[in-house]
Amino acid sequence: MATDRKAEVTWHGDLMSGSGRIDSVTTGAFGGLDVSWPARTEEPAEKTSPEELIAAAHAACFSMAFSNGLAQEGHAPEELRTSATATFQPGEGITKIALEVVGRVPGMDDETFQRAAEQAKEGCPVSKALAAVPEISLTARLES
Repeated sequence: MATDRKAEVTWHGDLMSGSGRIDSVTTGAFGGLDVSWPARTEEPAEKTSPEELIAAAHAACFSMAFSNGLAQEGHAPEELRTSATATFQPGEGITKIALEVVGRVPGMDDETFQRAAEQAKEGCPVSKALAAVPEISLTARLES
């Protein structure tokens, strides 16, 4: 069954000096988040950016896909700690996303862990949506 998710944003002014606000999302899980051009290109100063939200979505989606893949291999993870860093270059867009994951998975060897991590990176719906990003890297480390 398909699901729709909606976000509503209000923007005031031009790109460089204007600002916006993520007013609401379907679930009500968050809203009231300020966005601006400086938050994309400088230190965010308590504002978010589309790239930060994409990084959060990618880290969450990858973790879910990885967890599922590991469980299907018979090795449900105890814990996966994932970060995603989206690099934004003005005039070019998102040029790179770096995924990093550290996992505790009882009974799994490193080779199988690496293979499953790569499959999750390739198969996660957000990775597929971001296929135009020139580089999506993955660093995966299995804790014992």
